Amino acid sequence: MPGITGIMHKRAGAADGGASLAAMLKCMAHDCTYVTGKLGNARMGLWSGWASHSGSFSDCLPVWNENRDVALLFSGEHFGDPGECASLRAKGHEFTGEGAERLVHLYEEHGTAFLGRLNGCFSGLLLDLRERKIILFNDRYGLGRIYWHENAEAFYFSSEAKALLSVLPETRQLDPASLAEFCSCGCVLQNRTLFAGISLLPGGSAWTFFSDGRLNRQSYFRKETWEEQPLLSEEDYATELKSTLENVLPKYFREGEQIGMSLTGGLDGRLILALADRPPGTLPCYTFGGSYRDCADVRLARKLAQASRQSHQIISVDVAFLNQFPELAEKSIYLSDGAMDASGAVELYVNRIARQIAPIRLTGNYGSEILRGNIAFKPRALSAGLYDPEFARLGEAAAENYAQERRCRRASFIAFKQVPWHHYSRLAVEKSQLTLRTPYLDNDLVRLIHQAPGDLAESGTLSALRLISEGSAPLGRIPSDRGLLYRPLPLLTRAHHLYQEFTAKAEYAYDYGMPQWLARMDHYLAPLHLERLFLGRHKFYHYRVWYRGPLAHYLREVLLDSTAQSRPYLRKGGLEKLLTGHIAGGQNHTLQIHQALTCELIQRQLIQRPWEHAQ
Repeated sequence: MPGITGIMHKRAGAADGGASLAAMLKCMAHDCTYVTGKLGNARMGLWSGWASHSGSFSDCLPVWNENRDVALLFSGEHFGDPGECASLRAKGHEFTGEGAERLVHLYEEHGTAFLGRLNGCFSGLLLDLRERKIILFNDRYGLGRIYWHENAEAFYFSSEAKALLSVLPETRQLDPASLAEFCSCGCVLQNRTLFAGISLLPGGSAWTFFSDGRLNRQSYFRKETWEEQPLLSEEDYATELKSTLENVLPKYFREGEQIGMSLTGGLDGRLILALADRPPGTLPCYTFGGSYRDCADVRLARKLAQASRQSHQIISVDVAFLNQFPELAEKSIYLSDGAMDASGAVELYVNRIARQIAPIRLTGNYGSEILRGNIAFKPRALSAGLYDPEFARLGEAAAENYAQERRCRRASFIAFKQVPWHHYSRLAVEKSQLTLRTPYLDNDLVRLIHQAPGDLAESGTLSALRLISEGSAPLGRIPSDRGLLYRPLPLLTRAHHLYQEFTAKAEYAYDYGMPQWLARMDHYLAPLHLERLFLGRHKFYHYRVWYRGPLAHYLREVLLDSTAQSRPYLRKGGLEKLLTGHIAGGQNHTLQIHQALTCELIQRQLIQRPWEHAQ
């Protein structure tokens, strides 16, 4: 994935870090289309580099000021106020383009306070030769992830943990407590990572390194600044929400960019369509689909694109994906540093294809979380049949950590914990293939959400439906994937909603959530292929069935290996019993297989990988 990496030695004039930097940077050059480069300063003890998508906002590094005494590395995007570039040029600053070139001049004008003006998901490094200091920073949510490790000689940092693993052998071991959190919650909490001795830079950080070896760990943003705002009345909030969205959305459509939109049948993508009001034929839309039938997302997205006079196509997850699954699963684990589980193979596959449509993917991601307060993850009890009892007890501690982190305002938990800890995993895979862009993490919008009155889930849905209807009457007349309309038709809309809810729950019960008694019954009725009745109505991937059929050979090859079965966190004999029962068809252990396969691939792709520099 595009990002930055480097080493800051604690002693000026320390040993050459060029070889280590080259190894770190090599780990981040995942695609031949990436642009990479280096920035070093021996007097400051800095060896750093970057990788970016060609033609992206950050494809201009390193950025120097006119006097070449301030340099900037930046990964991600910044959605500044209109006129920002013109204002800087009016003050005499010289730069070309509308990308990251201008950001070094924002620093010249405002000092480190410029970080508070940045709007987007990003990470960066600023080298100030005038004041002999280096500033390592990220966005206020921490979605522009920075992994770091410190020892007696140097401070290592990178957008990807694998870059640190490649040069620091002591970090190539899994932290048991973090792994238990990952298996229980689907992510590691509290800015820790899977790897021993590697941590995450907290969101909103501006860590300053001085040439004399001092390190000042500061934050440029406090979430309390937003939490302490007064709540608005329902009427005022509705007015502000509409005004904010109308002001925010134009910033996500820069002139001359090739943007495609991933569209579903839900509310968040169509809200962008309704309020952005793009000219006909300028925003190609696409939807991810499966092999059983056109799912609700495909059917509705096709109508939404047609009503908006945009093109639409389907990216199908079919036999071609299944044939590539081993390579995709292993690659997704590697790309995400193990943050994404094996199901990320689907994300890698569809985003590779989406990149061919447009290098920038606009999406409604995080809309349901930010606007409607959706909590997307919670701890699960670890399977007693799969895991060692001691490891399972660590899972109980993970649940306690989660409960502790939930003791805050819902909006703050989502923006500052759920987004960087849980949602990062999928984002890491997506961003390895293209530039992913969503307006739902815009600073102005998230700030406003902290002033929302009442229940976000109920009021947020109604607000979205109303704004869609007001922004585009044709879009407002198309029911959502849950059968919702702003102006419902008596009985008919209610019946449609109930039907959609039933089919969604039935599909889950016939896939991931199939209870064991139903799995046994389905096994006896296998010749009838009852899955054809339920699967594919809302989802485009179906791992329960795939793990029994086309992917069974790969699972046996990986998980029945003697080394895989002897991992210290597994119960002896438990993995073989669980896998055999699932493949035979009488049991459902999809989630446990996800976890076991993911953990094993983390071991192979990241811990035991034969890193070239170590050979």
